[in-house]
Amino acid sequence: QSGWNTSANTSYTDFLLLAFPGFQKSRYLLAIPFFCIYLMIIFANSLLIYTVKAESCLHSPMYLLIALLLAVNVFGSTTVLPQMLLSFLFGISSISLTGCLVQMFFLYLAIMLDTGILLMMALDRYVAICHPLHYADILTGKLLGLLAAAALVRSVSIVSPVVILASQVRFCRSNVIEHFACEHMALMKLSCGDTSRNRVVGMAVRSFTIVFDLVFLALSYSKIILTALKMASGSFRHKAFHTCGTHLIVLFIGYSSCLSSSIVFRLAKSASQDVHNLLSVMYLLFPWAINPVIYGVRTQEIRESILRLFRKWRWALFGPRKLGT
Repeated sequence: QSGWNTSANTSYTDFLLLAFPGFQKSRYLLAIPFFCIYLMIIFANSLLIYTVKAESCLHSPMYLLIALLLAVNVFGSTTVLPQMLLSFLFGISSISLTGCLVQMFFLYLAIMLDTGILLMMALDRYVAICHPLHYADILTGKLLGLLAAAALVRSVSIVSPVVILASQVRFCRSNVIEHFACEHMALMKLSCGDTSRNRVVGMAVRSFTIVFDLVFLALSYSKIILTALKMASGSFRHKAFHTCGTHLIVLFIGYSSCLSSSIVFRLAKSASQDVHNLLSVMYLLFPWAINPVIYGVRTQEIRESILRLFRKWRWALFGPRKLGT
């Protein structure tokens, strides 16, 4: 149902989520690539999480934070992709306003937790490289737990005002959300009345978060790089740069994807809604799919642990005769 809901006191409470409105007749075909992406995200992230859990040599703060980040990747993709696949395969596109707001909350919570964990990783590398003798005393399990709790509280505090304000808006333009998820801007397009407060709060929260995060990250990694350059041992210096380089690649992909999505949404006015949605969903999913690949390939300890696990599994399945060793 579309068009104006003319009753002055009426607001839509049920919506249709249409990820790609121009491809509804061939939506079954869209299920194939997105199912493969979801499968890849779940498998790759879960493999590395299991590896960190199974290998005692990876039970240090850096690897635990990597596992936590990858768990958030699984959580974030699960807030979006199952609903999309149901829509593509079975035409189940309806969602209540409450369900929509819940999805919005958890989607943004996953994004904010991503950034919070990246800040914790920067702090971990700062202590490891700038204060190596006190690393074990400072980065204790208790402190990691407190930092994780702080990241969760921070994320909830940032996301909640946006979702609460969205719940107070009247939606009378249409009940069709032409987007892959209950994204804030997509839902606000259906509002009737003044939504300036929502836009101001949303922009203020995002701007403050990005500025704070980037300043913190710039200060941390500047100090790390300066300290690494002063190291007498070339091998330690190389390892420090390599480890930090891996984190910086993940940081760059995460923040550039987030910013690119916002820029494209605002600037590419002439592009169709399907193009907007495709770019948005790829910007969202790409970091969650590529993060485990980056850490699995670039982190030697994780890579070697995965290979050890595969050898154990092959031995358990096939025995010594078929191992080829």
